[in-house]
Formats: sequence, structure tokens, C-alpha cells
Amino acid sequence: MKQFTLTIKTPGHGYYLITEQIEQAIRADIRAVDVGLLHVFLRHSSASLTINENADPTVREDFKSFEETLVPRDYPWKHNYEGDDDMPAHIKSSLMGCELTIPVSQGRLALGTWQGVYLCEHRDRPHNRSLVLTLAD
Repeated sequence: MKQFTLTIKTPGHGYYLITEQIEQAIRADIRAVDVGLLHVFLRHSSASLTINENADPTVREDFKSFEETLVPRDYPWKHNYEGDDDMPAHIKSSLMGCELTIPVSQGRLALGTWQGVYLCEHRDRPHNRSLVLTLAD
């Protein structure tokens, strides 16, 4: 089992494909794994991870639009110390989750043809987001 840390700088609120960055971080070690798992853990409470369609950029736009409808900023949140995006970001993170487990087959992530890993930034400002990648064979 091996573990890696990956830091990704987000420009602010949005959905960012990070599949390539993950693959780069584990490239030297994943080749030796015939059957295994990659666990991806995000070390933050105002961002999230998901796997979804990676080809059409309008998917990201729809995600962003729907999340704003589902968790509106103008709700009277009590926890707003860091701005009106603070509590909505925490709720979105809890709803979507901060970890993924991806199968590894024959030295590659066993994602579907149209699947990609997204880092979902729920805050307005840029952030450095830290991920822990654990590769198990």
C-alpha cells in the first residue's frame, strides 16, 4: 500500500476535472497494480469529490446551477463567519462527500469511458485543496 498527497489550487466556485492530476500523482506506482483500489480523500469541509460525465462541459454548468437551487445562499444561515458562501459550502460538501474509492485494473483506474473525477469547489475564493491518495493492491 502506498500513499500520496496532491494539492490542487482552485480558482473559486466550480467543478474541476482532476482525473489527470490524480493519474500523474500515482503514475509510477499504479502500473504495478493488477487488481486494487485507489482511495481519494479530500481534507476539507467546504469542497467535495464526485465522479461524473467528463466529456460535455455543460454538465459542470448544470451541477453548479442545481446546487445553488438545492442549497440557496439567501437562506438565513446562522454559520456565516466567512461570508454568505460559508454554510452552503459545508452543506454541499456533506451532501456530495469528501472521499471516493476507485477500482484499479491492470495498472489503470477502472473508470468508465465518460467518467471523470471532479473536485467540487463550493467557496467563491481560490483555495489550495489537499487530497490524500491511498493506492492498495
